[in-house]
Amino acid sequence: MAAPALTRRAVARAAAPPPRRRPHAGRIAWLLLPFALPALALGGAEIAVRARLIPANLMPPPSEIAATLAWLAGHGLPAHLAASILRVAAGFGTGALAGALFGAVVALDRRAARLLDPSLQALRAIPSLAWVPLLLLWFGIDELPKLVLIGIGAFFPVYTGVVSGFGGVDRKLVEVGRLYRLAPPALVRRVLLPAALPAILTGLRNGLALAWMFMVAAELIAASRGLGYLLSDGRETSRADIVLAAIVLLAILGKASDMAMVAVERRLLAWRDTHAGAQT
Repeated sequence: MAAPALTRRAVARAAAPPPRRRPHAGRIAWLLLPFALPALALGGAEIAVRARLIPANLMPPPSEIAATLAWLAGHGLPAHLAASILRVAAGFGTGALAGALFGAVVALDRRAARLLDPSLQALRAIPSLAWVPLLLLWFGIDELPKLVLIGIGAFFPVYTGVVSGFGGVDRKLVEVGRLYRLAPPALVRRVLLPAALPAILTGLRNGLALAWMFMVAAELIAASRGLGYLLSDGRETSRADIVLAAIVLLAILGKASDMAMVAVERRLLAWRDTHAGAQT
């Protein structure tokens, strides 16, 4: 009975009209749509400051922020960007790996879940800045406390995503795998991991976003390079243009890294037939 049903489904798909492609102008408008809101915000801010509706010392016009970025590009900005990016990469990689390992152990072993999960959930509730004094006491003001703080930020979203992903796998899929007498490693690799992958990738995206946030917190405390240092330097010198330039760079870097994660997610989850996938 299944074969005729599959045949009818294939015939229906073949008979369906091909998807309508947007005209050239429509495709261009679709590509430019994400930039509409930022463009309106920047244009409105420029007009408001030039019309003296907003004090220029508190909110410099976007044109002045662009000029500040151009000036910073020749006065150490590449070194600041490299320092922040390397810190996020190292901290996120370490924290995500630890979160994935602990999450897998907690999700697959009830005794480990009983032992570890309550303590980890309590630690997850601690604000990021509360870790800073302790890390400075333990590790000083070198690079290690910054990396540990960023790793803490990445750990908990990944841990939660892995636990949620494995815990949400349909029990029938596991029973089918056991029916085929799959060994535990094969069961994890062929059944549990593919089913849990969407939640795991969501945890990785959230962990990467928090890694950028924790990086700023780390660099605000004790750093001589990085975007967090630029934020602190702009505040101390009352340079709102430097503060806003650093915020713009953080937004661009955060969005670029998130787009990279989205690309990885689409590639790994290309097998899903979802509403969101049909729209992209």
